[in-house]
Amino acid sequence: MYLEKYDLKGRVAVVTGGGQAIGLACVEALAEAGAKVVIADYNEKIAEDGRDAMKAKGYACDVALVDVTDSKGIEALADKLGTVDILVNNAGIARSEIPAEKMEDERWLNVLDVNLNGTFWCCRSFGKRMLANGKGAIVNVGSMSGFIVNRPQEQSHYNASKAAVHHLTKSLAAEWGARGVRVNAVAPTYINTPLNAFVKSKPEMYNAWIGGTPMVRMGEVDEVASAVLFLASDAASLMTGSIVLVDGGYVCW
Repeated sequence: MYLEKYDLKGRVAVVTGGGQAIGLACVEALAEAGAKVVIADYNEKIAEDGRDAMKAKGYACDVALVDVTDSKGIEALADKLGTVDILVNNAGIARSEIPAEKMEDERWLNVLDVNLNGTFWCCRSFGKRMLANGKGAIVNVGSMSGFIVNRPQEQSHYNASKAAVHHLTKSLAAEWGARGVRVNAVAPTYINTPLNAFVKSKPEMYNAWIGGTPMVRMGEVDEVASAVLFLASDAASLMTGSIVLVDGGYVCW
């Protein structure tokens, strides 16, 4: 009974930023559960490399090139794909280590545009089609940074964008819950990805990150993808508007 709830056979899933790191792990998790997955990414090489990696593991995935900041492009993709059962809004950027008083307009707007606007454009375009079908599951990738202020790096723009993603998640869940569409989010800690690879050469920062984590380690991409799979599946059928922390206990302190 319970394992059956994770069976995604016959369902179509779209993962934005799905060509690498957390996104690609989500692609693999959903594909392993039986879903037909579309890797949606703005970088053609990254997307194709991700597809090849999945093919090598026995999973056939499609690729769609799209920029999440382009609302018309997102709408065109949603129209082209037709019925989509699962949407994972993973595409995001950080561009951290900039004090608020030195924040350029371009940097602030860029991070908010990708992380918040991009998430909303995707939710809007795919969500309205899910609503028309009376069913669907959306999982947004937020961050523990939506709950806390990271240290030692300054990143007010990133923190604000992820906090907004969390509240957007709750807002859409409240609007769409009675109409069959669930909207949840995961909020990861520092994860071993190319985005965070720089920290290995900054021992002071690395020690601050790990020292603030009860589990005393960074997370792995599969640990985030496992939570995404749960929220996307029928195992989470009573969950909507939830922000699931996958943070090694970081926010406990």
